[in-house]
Amino acid sequence: MTAPIICFGQQPCGFFPKRFLFAKIQTARRLQSEIGGKIVFFFHDSDHDPRETRTVLHHSKTNEPVQLNFTFKNHIQRKFSPLYIKEITGDWQVKTARILPNYVRADLATVFRSVSADNAADFCLGMYRSLSLLDNVDVVRSSSSDFREAACNIPDFFADVPYENEIVRARFIDGGLKLHKGGNTFLALPLTKFNKQQISPTRDTRFRWMQSVVKCSHYIAGASEQDYLYPEENPEVTFIKRDVIDRSDEAYTEFP
Repeated sequence: MTAPIICFGQQPCGFFPKRFLFAKIQTARRLQSEIGGKIVFFFHDSDHDPRETRTVLHHSKTNEPVQLNFTFKNHIQRKFSPLYIKEITGDWQVKTARILPNYVRADLATVFRSVSADNAADFCLGMYRSLSLLDNVDVVRSSSSDFREAACNIPDFFADVPYENEIVRARFIDGGLKLHKGGNTFLALPLTKFNKQQISPTRDTRFRWMQSVVKCSHYIAGASEQDYLYPEENPEVTFIKRDVIDRSDEAYTEFP
């Protein structure tokens, strides 16, 4: 018998983590206390959607919500570059730190000021670690060249390729590379050569791709993941629903 590998996955989801990520972590720790083994966080920092990092906080006096997000280097990076490449503007952290005391405790604002990173994914990961969320948790990043090289081949994928002096995450469709501009509109890119180290999965191929490397025995599934994970295709994995948490899309700031 090998030791259990308890895995949960998530894109960078706000510089203070969304409450559903906190719930996944707590579910994994509870399961670990029951069956042992190790916990793996599949950090899907290859995603490119800037909406993933929106952070919803509430004013400490009025309880009015505010939606904060990174300010990125330019429009192309914001729209199309993967999160591990999206560069944060130099003044974003300073400007955000000025208003944070209106929304979080002083000690949490201090943690925010202490993190140093030049892209969205690194900043989020730095915050999660500084908040002790990932103590004794192995982090596996989907942007890792070694991970991508070791992963299985998948029929449906994105490729990180050059465009307008930036690196963008283009969908490989019908033998070509395309950027989704919204609705039914796509921008076709010149077909350039790419290799496994530039490939990341779509929603429907993500679990298969991840599992080919992580080989988890248990997977903590979020609410939306339950719509497209197919347990019958992975009989070796026990799928567990994450614990229920209220206001799941808002930021978690209730640290001791």
